[in-house]
Amino acid sequence: MSTRDVYEYALLRVVPRMERGECMNAGVLVYCRARSYVAARTHLDESRLKALDPHADIAGVRAALRAVESVCCGGDGAGQAAGDDPGRRFRWLIAPRSTVVQPGPVHTGLTADPKAEAERLLDLLVL
Repeated sequence: MSTRDVYEYALLRVVPRMERGECMNAGVLVYCRARSYVAARTHLDESRLKALDPHADIAGVRAALRAVESVCCGGDGAGQAAGDDPGRRFRWLIAPRSTVVQPGPVHTGLTADPKAEAERLLDLLVL
């Protein structure tokens, strides 16, 4: 039997009009401390976003989602978080913010494969 480790995850939500409070799921962040794993999986449904806000900045939302993915990967693409360990990058990404792309609450679970869990959560909660 493979070892199962605790992981944390948060949805990435797009809130195109803050005053309305409507949102749609566009990705998931997954962090597993035991495996030093942090990743984001994203998918933007443009037609849903346009239904919430016909004037939404799709290119801007896509750029924000790519930035989250880059921070997860670390290295030069992570900007100021480049030298941070996976846990610090995850904590920085889940911090509340008033932007169009926002993290949701953090949830936990057990997994033997955090990468597969990220794909499962994307399929279940976003796609």
